[in-house]
Amino acid sequence: MRKNLAKAFGSVFGIGYLQFAPGTYASAFAALLYFFIPACREISWLLALILLSVVVGVWAGGVMEEEYGEDPSQTVIDELAGQWLALVAIPASPLAVLLSFILFRFFDILKPGLVDRAQRLPGGWGIMADDVLAGIFANLSLRLLMLFLPMLPFGIVF
Repeated sequence: MRKNLAKAFGSVFGIGYLQFAPGTYASAFAALLYFFIPACREISWLLALILLSVVVGVWAGGVMEEEYGEDPSQTVIDELAGQWLALVAIPASPLAVLLSFILFRFFDILKPGLVDRAQRLPGGWGIMADDVLAGIFANLSLRLLMLFLPMLPFGIVF
């Protein structure tokens, strides 16, 4: 039962078992939820979802490592949490959500500096920490873009 629950939540209900780029699909899923479900844009609700996904992700990631090895590709709840962090208090415009997605994937895949070091934490902590930092970096980067490129339609929400 423990392993089945960990696999269900850790893989974001099966997304992690996709053969090609499961982390990208999980990030896209998180962005689509944010874009299409207004409740996901409520900061208190989104922060609660992030906290829940981080707590569950640390546990599920640790359990999934027992079966699949270190930082298994099947564990994508970290991408869910990281993408949601990248979207906190960002307008739900197509451009802003798309750039948030691109920036998050950029930081998650390239893992610059602190992001790379964070993934070296043991067990589920390492699985989650690098994506949390990638999400924060993506959010801050998008905020800088919105500040320095105000002529782009970041705030046009459909």
